[in-house]
Amino acid sequence: MRTYRELFAVREFRPLFWTSSIQVAAATISGLALATLIYDRTRSPLLSALAMFGSSLTQLVGASTPVAAADRLPPRALTSALALAFAAGTAGLAVPGLPVGAAFAILAVLGLGQSLTGAVRYGLLNEVVAADGYLIARSVLNMSVGATQIGGFAAGGILIVTLSPRGALLASAGLFVLGAAVARFGLTRRPARATGRASIRDTWRVNRQLWSSVPRRYVYLALWLPNGLIVGCESLFVSYAPRHAGLLYVCAAAGMLAGDTLAGRFIPPRWRARLGAPLRLLLAAPYLVLAAPVPLAVAAAAAVLASVGYCASLLLQERLMTLTPDEVSGQAMGLATSGMLAMQGVAAALAGGVAELTSPGTAMAVMAGASLAITLALAPGLRPAPARAPEEAAAFSGFSGP
Repeated sequence: MRTYRELFAVREFRPLFWTSSIQVAAATISGLALATLIYDRTRSPLLSALAMFGSSLTQLVGASTPVAAADRLPPRALTSALALAFAAGTAGLAVPGLPVGAAFAILAVLGLGQSLTGAVRYGLLNEVVAADGYLIARSVLNMSVGATQIGGFAAGGILIVTLSPRGALLASAGLFVLGAAVARFGLTRRPARATGRASIRDTWRVNRQLWSSVPRRYVYLALWLPNGLIVGCESLFVSYAPRHAGLLYVCAAAGMLAGDTLAGRFIPPRWRARLGAPLRLLLAAPYLVLAAPVPLAVAAAAAVLASVGYCASLLLQERLMTLTPDEVSGQAMGLATSGMLAMQGVAAALAGGVAELTSPGTAMAVMAGASLAITLALAPGLRPAPARAPEEAAAFSGFSGP
């Protein structure tokens, strides 16, 4: 499967695509609205950064507890139920007079749901498309994230101005309800991929097995750390340019869209392993210029150029699928997504803390430098390697039983 036409000819991919896009739009609008609301109330770069990405911190808990449900529960029902839960939580954030602490408590609960959403979505994707179509399908979902974020940040900015941050939160809650309806009536009813009851014990057992493989471990670290630190840079856009944060987020989303288009459609298979490290370096290097005061246009260009490098994650996710047995593919992707989002939350907290002591621009440069250093340190362990060894697959034998 090499073309977009072939991909969208797969009947079940279309509702999966629209469900994902609608939920991304809702999350984009609600994140910008809440960050604006918190910054207006506190004037704190740290708290506004955590309002934007802080729910990701609870991904650390989600990765170790409920994520096994992605393989143990029917994906259509789980997708719809999670979207409705997000709608309720987002509406709760819009309650007038809600204390800041209560808002962060709701965000923490929503973060647990996010850890499961990624696992069920990408595990289902592995079933919906053939193996040779996974990369282009994953790139299309990522491209929809970029395009939807462009529209979502623009729409969020308009809603915040014309309604209010709370009005924007209620609009995003409505979008989550729409996403639940598309999933319920568009996706095919499928059984769970694995048998038995989902449990914390099984989650920990499979996570340990996934982590025990050295090649998979390097892939996970490369997925989590470099781009998580750069999301820390993005978490400071509101405090870096309060009146133009939406523009910077749109620029970052546009760069990500361009990178995902490049990786999914135009990078030949023989180049993919070689381009991973250069793309991760590209992800960080442009933000170094923000250590000094620069015009807004330069900051916007840095955001566009750096975000092209996010497509390195696509290449790593494809590699992870070749290293992982099909029966735990959902949990493998859930662990990847949860760890990546958790690192984004950690990085947002770190970046906000550095910005409190220095300035948002300096903090962005510090996070970019850390990302560059980690990319260089991981490079030797990510050199091209042979396909999954039979003994690695054997380590998961018998997993599907209770």
